[in-house]
Amino acid sequence: MKKDWKLKRTRQCEKCPWRVDVDPYDIPRGYSKELHQKLDCTIAEPGQMFGSSTAMACHESSEGNESHCIGWIDNQAGIGNNFELRISLFSCSNYKDIEVIGEQHQRFEDTLPDQDYRFE
Repeated sequence: MKKDWKLKRTRQCEKCPWRVDVDPYDIPRGYSKELHQKLDCTIAEPGQMFGSSTAMACHESSEGNESHCIGWIDNQAGIGNNFELRISLFSCSNYKDIEVIGEQHQRFEDTLPDQDYRFE
């Protein structure tokens, strides 16, 4: 049995790109579309039993002390259908405390500033 663990944060940050009302160019410490696109490796592939074992970190966390992106968890544990994440959350002691703010994007591609990006 996996040891219990706890999320470092449970409330979605103000500039989370999963929020529909957020412009990704406004995130703290600058924005890189190239780095943003590379985060597609954290997204479960439709129809696959297990998702990526790589988590998306909150852009407000510091390198070496990363915390999970709450918008990503909300998406991948829900509509994103990431079974591996769902199983992991069974042992998360504060998962029930997650709070997202406002309307959320339904797909990773929609978090990008322009809609011309598609998974390759």
